[in-house]
Amino acid sequence: MPREPKIAPSLLSADFARLADETARVASADWLHFDVMDAHFVPNLTFGLPVMKAVQAVSPVPLDCHLMIEDPERWAPEYAEAGARNVTVHAEACTDPRGVARDIRAAGALAGLALKPGTPLEDHLDVLVDFDTLLVMSVEPGFGGQSFISDVLTKVRTARRLVDAGDLTLIVEIDGGINADTIEQAAEAGVDMFVAGSAVYGADDPDKAIAALREQAAAAIRG
Repeated sequence: MPREPKIAPSLLSADFARLADETARVASADWLHFDVMDAHFVPNLTFGLPVMKAVQAVSPVPLDCHLMIEDPERWAPEYAEAGARNVTVHAEACTDPRGVARDIRAAGALAGLALKPGTPLEDHLDVLVDFDTLLVMSVEPGFGGQSFISDVLTKVRTARRLVDAGDLTLIVEIDGGINADTIEQAAEAGVDMFVAGSAVYGADDPDKAIAALREQAAAAIRG
């Protein structure tokens, strides 16, 4: 059965003054991507747990929390306890990836592991069996609106082979520069979940943009 591509609009590209309205504009999405930045692991500062809880209360779709923070072992379980569907931590920030995956799952969410563009997948294959999601960053984390780094698709292809072979059970997710020009190559490489920021929130009709991206990815998967 062909993979069914899923779209996760990124709130980083939304109007922060109207977050309740902005969540409603993407009601047809599969997940809603929520970027947490602490101004330490990455230079920028964005949302935290209180904002996540407020968005969770009004969001028509499940939250996909991407923690670009130091000390994720301390903070990640709280996002799961607050109701996130998926909580992703960065491999580069974790001292105990298996432990944080266990704690996220115990708190009721899926556990994700994110890799920066320059971080080799092979260095983390041994712990991926403890995670539900692999988030491949196709831009450097910390800023929206960057250009897609196609070299990361090598990691996607490797992960897809392992999933298809039954060696891993993972949602393969990609984040960064996903739009109408890049989604097909990402889909062909093996991505399941596509994070899209300006390609969705910059459109006149975000729900139509989601449908168009989903269909583009599905067509690429079908070949």
